[in-house]
Amino acid sequence: MDLKALARKAAKSALEAVSPERLIKEEVSRDGQKLIIDGQVFGLDSAGTIRLISCGKAGLRLASSLIPLIDDKLSAGVVTGAAGYEEKDRIVYFPAGHPLPNEWSLRAGQKALELALVSSPKDILLLLISGGGSAHLCLPAEGVSLEDKQIVTGLLLKAGADIHQLNAVRKHISRIKGGKLLQAAWPGRVINIIISDVADNNLSDIASGPAWYDSSTFPEALQVLDRTGLMGSVPYSVRRVLEEGVAGLREETLKKDDSILEKSRAFIIGDNLKALYAAKAEVRRSGLESVILTSSDAGEARQAAVSYIQKIRGLAGKVRKERRAFGLLAGGELTVTVKGNGKGGRNTEFILACLIEMEKNKEELEGCDWLIVSLATDGRDGPTDSAGAWVSRENAARASKMGLDPLAFLDNNDSYSFFEKAGGLILTGLTGTNVMDLRFFFLAPG
Repeated sequence: MDLKALARKAAKSALEAVSPERLIKEEVSRDGQKLIIDGQVFGLDSAGTIRLISCGKAGLRLASSLIPLIDDKLSAGVVTGAAGYEEKDRIVYFPAGHPLPNEWSLRAGQKALELALVSSPKDILLLLISGGGSAHLCLPAEGVSLEDKQIVTGLLLKAGADIHQLNAVRKHISRIKGGKLLQAAWPGRVINIIISDVADNNLSDIASGPAWYDSSTFPEALQVLDRTGLMGSVPYSVRRVLEEGVAGLREETLKKDDSILEKSRAFIIGDNLKALYAAKAEVRRSGLESVILTSSDAGEARQAAVSYIQKIRGLAGKVRKERRAFGLLAGGELTVTVKGNGKGGRNTEFILACLIEMEKNKEELEGCDWLIVSLATDGRDGPTDSAGAWVSRENAARASKMGLDPLAFLDNNDSYSFFEKAGGLILTGLTGTNVMDLRFFFLAPG
């Protein structure tokens, strides 16, 4: 059985299932003066104008798919994720930065706030959100510069902060995150159409919840800096804003009991589980029994590898005994605490850690062919041009023959370089969508 061919087909089906064009076609439609989202109807005959903000890695494709449905009502829009800056047909397009915000992100954030502030009670602000939206729309709190925001974001990423920790800080040094864009749009209505890139589809964490409530607080944001050991490293302006917030001198983010939330509706049209179901269907069409383990894995990549390989070891005996192939599917977003100076991302680091664990347990895997894949659905694994990597007996043997030491590469956070030498990098290019990462574990009789 060609496990690599199966993995390619499974990944292709998963990405197609969460493509912005397909999701808009399946979940959003127009019937006369009715806009229908996930079966819910919004009357447009008595509405004012529609303004559009589309941000994140799927921002351009989401907007392009939706605009034809609302073109007669659309008065203005902001779209991020474009190749370059452009003003066209009432829409301003921005090439915003990721994972760190840039000057274009700042300009996009300023324009988004302007659109929200002119909303009337009858107007609708359509907010199309996808992964990367936090960096694409950036408007730091008063007293915090763009450079300060870049520094603290970069430090938190390198420290292995998870999405909730990262957002707790970002929301509290922002003028639009943590529900503040919804507050700016009052008394207008806000409709969120979302492709989720966070575990459990937590609306407050997707793009830092610009139009949703936030459960984190100023004290929690300070605690994140303390727990990650960054209190003395972040810019003074960031600490000052958070400390002023704790002292009650800065306004908190929007909270769950605020009545303004009645003005916000949210629809998640695509997520990691949707991609996994499509991958599972493809695997089953190829004759393999498959199981989805989780769509919300988290934690340090190398530790997660140990846990997953334990499951593989438990399955190996069944594969040999029954002479049947099996597939385990999973998704989520792991983290990496960067201590070395190598090149890589969370997916290549996870696969390299899996290789080490598989080598430790060679005897238990005798008689089995195997393949492990981990890829970012946005096509970019950390600061690299790869989406992730795969490992099998093939490139594991090649690495051994070349004298490559997997542990040395892992300790230097240099997983990209390892697979660049041994083979196994997955190069998809940017996909224009983002539902976290996908992981495939295939075992077959050897």
